Amino acid sequence: MGRWLEGKPVADRVRDKVKEEVSRLLQRTGRAPGLTGVLVGDNPASQSYLRMKEKACASLGLRGRILTLPSDLAPERLRAVIEELNADDEVDGILVQLPLPKGFDTQEVISWIDPRKDVDGIHPTNLGLLLQNEPGPRACTPLGCLELIASTGVSLEGRDVVIVGRSLIVGKPLAAMVTNADGTITICHSKTKNLPEVAARADILVAAMGRPGFIGPEFVKDGAVVIDVGSNAVKDKDLVLRLFGRDEKRLKEVDDKGYTWVGDVQPGVIDKAAWLTPSPGGVGPLTIAMLMRNTLEAFQRRLVLK
Repeated sequence: MGRWLEGKPVADRVRDKVKEEVSRLLQRTGRAPGLTGVLVGDNPASQSYLRMKEKACASLGLRGRILTLPSDLAPERLRAVIEELNADDEVDGILVQLPLPKGFDTQEVISWIDPRKDVDGIHPTNLGLLLQNEPGPRACTPLGCLELIASTGVSLEGRDVVIVGRSLIVGKPLAAMVTNADGTITICHSKTKNLPEVAARADILVAAMGRPGFIGPEFVKDGAVVIDVGSNAVKDKDLVLRLFGRDEKRLKEVDDKGYTWVGDVQPGVIDKAAWLTPSPGGVGPLTIAMLMRNTLEAFQRRLVLK
């Protein structure tokens, strides 16, 4: 039986380093890094995520604020707001909370952000820098995945890494990061043939498709490191019990609308894997920690350019 790879201890180490450096820079410059989160509309989950990020900023000495805009905002007005933030010298990082309401082109909105302030690391310029293996902001969740893998002592060099999911937020940037670290990458998706067989070849398996409990033991090689990026709200309790088991702690983690939050990986995988991240409690804390580190590094790069 493998071990649970909890995110909080790893995230705490990242956060401690960020807090120490923010304190040092505050003494040197008289200013702490500033992060502005932009929320369009009143999506409760998005509000919750941004409040968590604002709280993380405060705990580490960063200046965090949330800019809330109406869902019926015209796209050109949102662009004007982002351009104002681009020009604001007190803003080091800009985060547009996704998903955006209908009527907005997500990729277009992201392209309006100054690449130097793109702390999500998904601006086209920064994705290009990643593919070139050049310095620049990196996507937070993939960075968190790499930090978790590194904490196990397993090197990416020469390893077979399978990612199930090809989004621009996780799958594709993570594939580039793994390649840059000399891992051998396979990206799988809904059209992949013999998916369990392909996945079961992986030394490191990353599940990021957004399908609750999709990855079962047949997808996992004995002794593999399994990273569960999935975060799915499920109301079907029979499904949760069937895939995740009656005694799982996640059954108690139900929100006020009756949803249970579960991952893409069935917990029974722990019987085959060497390491498995829980969901919730695995990748999530690292995503926020990496956002804090990205904001710090954006501030540091701007200091160098001045």
